Parts: sequence; C-alpha cells; structure tokens
Amino acid sequence: MKIKAQFIITILAFIFMGAELQAQYGYGGGGYGYGSGYGYGYGRQRNAIPQAEVAPKEPEPKTAGQIVDDEMPAITAALELNDFETAVLSSILKKYIQKRIELQILELTPDKTREAMEKITEEQTAELKSGLSEEKYEAFVELQKNGVQKTNKLKKKEKKRKKKKPKN
Repeated sequence: MKIKAQFIITILAFIFMGAELQAQYGYGGGGYGYGSGYGYGYGRQRNAIPQAEVAPKEPEPKTAGQIVDDEMPAITAALELNDFETAVLSSILKKYIQKRIELQILELTPDKTREAMEKITEEQTAELKSGLSEEKYEAFVELQKNGVQKTNKLKKKEKKRKKKKPKN
C-alpha cells in the first residue's frame, strides 16, 4: 500500500509539474490567452515577410528665393533697411544667387567657374551700388565680411558708446 501511495503521489506530482512547464512555454496559455504573453515559448517571433529598407529622403536643395527669404529678416534688421530698400536688395540677391546656382549646375572647369563668379559678383556690385544708398551699400559690404551676428554686436557696442558720450 505504501508503494502504491508513493507511486500515485509521484505520478500526480509529474502531471502537475508537466502542466506548469507547458504553461511557462506557452503551450497551455496559462491565462494569458492565445498569442499573448510569451508567445510559443521559443523566443521572439519574427515576421516571415522581409521589411523593405526605406532610404531617408534627401532634402531638396533650396531655391534662390527660399535662401534669400530666409536671410532677409536678419539682413533687414542688421542694416535697418526700409521696405523699399528691402525689396530692392531682395530682388538683386535673388537674381544673382539664381545665377550662381545655375553656374554650379553647369559644372564648368575651375578657371571658367572662377571667371564667371567674378563677373557675377561685379554685376551684383554695380547693381547694388545703383539700387542702394552709399551708406547702406557700405553697411551691406561690411555685413558680408563680418556676418550678421558680428554686425549686430558691433551695432550694440556703438549704441552703448553713444549713450555714454553725453554723460562725459
């Protein structure tokens, strides 16, 4: 009788352990429901359909108008231009930036490119001189040399100096 009791207890223990083992590997569901939890117990399940790699789309190059429109607020503030001067400067810059872009597309030899760039620069300079006052033109040339941020810093320093002078 003792052997039968030990045998029955051992068999029952194996049956209960088997149910627990199946539940851990996903065979029995274990209250998680079908397809949830750990899946089938064989690690991460993979999709049989390969995913196509999508190459990141290269940003389209900006047009001359977009480049000038992005920069004009900073230039206008730095040079303190009125609406007419802003419109003149904007149209001239758009025109000559477009010419430079077209020149880059042509991919000429370095010597020809340099000559063409110099010609474009000379034409732009002449047109800017005729379209802007001498003072505004000189300020624009300084702006091109120094950049917008440095020009703004210099203007702030000048304003501080002017405020200090009357006190002396």
